[in-house]
Order: sequence, then C-alpha cells, then structure tokens
Amino acid sequence: MELPFTHRPGRRERHLRRRHENPLFAWPPVSVEPLNLLEAQKADHEEIEAFRDSFRDLVQRAMDLPPNAGSDQVLALKEDLERHYEQACGLAEDHTQERAALHRLIDLVARAVRRAAGSDPLAQAELDDEEQARTIHFRLLEQPLVADLLHPQSPVSPDDLVPTLLTAAPSELAAALEVFDHHQVLALVQQGHALLSRLEAVGVDTRVPRERLLAMMEPPSAAPS
Repeated sequence: MELPFTHRPGRRERHLRRRHENPLFAWPPVSVEPLNLLEAQKADHEEIEAFRDSFRDLVQRAMDLPPNAGSDQVLALKEDLERHYEQACGLAEDHTQERAALHRLIDLVARAVRRAAGSDPLAQAELDDEEQARTIHFRLLEQPLVADLLHPQSPVSPDDLVPTLLTAAPSELAAALEVFDHHQVLALVQQGHALLSRLEAVGVDTRVPRERLLAMMEPPSAAPS
C-alpha cells in the first residue's frame, strides 16, 4: 500500500515509515493504517507549532538576561537552550536556522559560565569535559534516529529497538550505537541474531539486516569530536 509519507517527517511519522510493511517488526508484515499516519503527521505538526512558540520565548529570555544574572539563572537558561536544540533535531521540516541560533546562544552562555569560573583549574577542566560531551552529543543528534531514541517520549519502544536498528541506514546505525554501552550492544546483537533466524526460517530475505547486524558486531571506531 502506497502511503503519503512526507519528505521531512517528524519522530512519529518516521517510526511509522520504519514499521510500514517491514517484516522485521511483524511477520507477516503489517501496513500502517492511513488514519494512523494522518494522526502522526498532525501530532508532529502540532509539536512544531509548540516549539516555535517556546523558541521565540527562549530567545527573548536570553536577550533579556542581565549581565549580573546569578549562576542559577544562567545555568537554567543553558539547560533550556540545550533541550530546545535536542528537540529541534527531531522535528519535522527543516529547522537549520533555529538550531544555528540555539547553538550560538549555547556557546555564548557557555563562555559566560567559563568566565565566571575564573582561573580555578578544576572548574575549567570540568567545563572542558562538558564542552566535549556536548560536541559529541550534538554530532550524534545530526542523525534523526538518535533524536528519536533520546526523546523523552521516544516512538521506539523496547520491542521495536532491534528492528529499528536493523532497518537504519549505515550512518544512522553508527551514530545510534554510540548511545549504548558495550554490554547493551552485545545484548542487541543476540536479539538481532534470534530475530533474523526466525525470519529466515520462513523465507524472508534478510541480506540487508544481516549487513547491519555485522556492523553492530564490529569494534567501534574513533569518532571525530
């Protein structure tokens, strides 16, 4: 069944597209109902509208921040900016400009926090570690699958996790695997083997998901910071 999936879907529609007629999620494969797709698209659009409102308020709040603002106020702003950046990475449509604006504001606030830390070497080292972690986190969020997995209301249920990873494009899979530790990846590989063996027993072509499973078994390479 051909469905009117959009070019830049949100997290709900993205996951419906992964599941649609995909034997990794159900055998025999199940088609997404048009009404369910319409509801997902509507919810994704409503999330964009809510984001735009909160984004405008947040930018205004950053502009209104007084030079002598307390550390609690500055850190709360930084946390909200980072949360909005994460959200923007998973929204439907293109939000490159909003993400760039949020990134600039986060950098400005981070520099203010660093100045407030003065010459304390321990505080500066902690800020270095935080900046490195943020850089890695934002790099991973470039892949919508990572944004979907990390969202507080992730559309990817535990039962859907292995099929989702085995359906992912190579770049998505590589980024998603960085979210999990070594033991978690081993468990996912074991589940993947079991799933593909069951499907192969009923004649399903598993060549592509087998390639993904092999990629999951490879040692992680050093990723750029």
